[in-house]
Amino acid sequence: MQGDIMMFLRSWAAEPLRVGAIAPSGSSLAEIITREITPATGQVIELGPGTGVFTEKLIERGVRLQDLTLIEYGSEFAIHLQTRFPGVRVLWMDAARLKTADLGAKAPAGAVVSGLPLLGMPTRKVMSILSGAFTHLRPGGAFYQFTYAGRCPVPRPILDRLGLKATLVDHTLRNIPPASVYRITRRRAWHNLV
Repeated sequence: MQGDIMMFLRSWAAEPLRVGAIAPSGSSLAEIITREITPATGQVIELGPGTGVFTEKLIERGVRLQDLTLIEYGSEFAIHLQTRFPGVRVLWMDAARLKTADLGAKAPAGAVVSGLPLLGMPTRKVMSILSGAFTHLRPGGAFYQFTYAGRCPVPRPILDRLGLKATLVDHTLRNIPPASVYRITRRRAWHNLV
């Protein structure tokens, strides 16, 4: 755990806008962001897993190792994740390239769990990430995103343009800093357009 914190701090110091937080996510946030995911969810894609706090909770919830695909841009984190979670698919890539990426999954994902700092990203990149994620999500699948802001990290115009809606799942004061989790899903009439 101490090694995870040191690795996180080194990455944050090198690229604070890309990492987006000063400390790894806590267990209370991991509990909320994975709350609705079960083994029946099937394939799960995790974006920006960092040190693997959410990954660990997904495995505790019964998600099979072969049903997890981790997308990590930071090389140090990607190597750490491969070592920490043998049997989990770890892809070292930019999540903005998801739309055209072959994730090697046998079926569409039932959920995407995102640890990406969307609020600090340009609109075009956020749109690429979301549209790419929904390309790999089956109908009825959900994209889970946390934020430190008091509002959804995906602005309404982006949600509208992509035919998506956001719902607050819950928030926690026991994370540093306090955080909220949103579930983003397709609007029924738009599910084939994303």
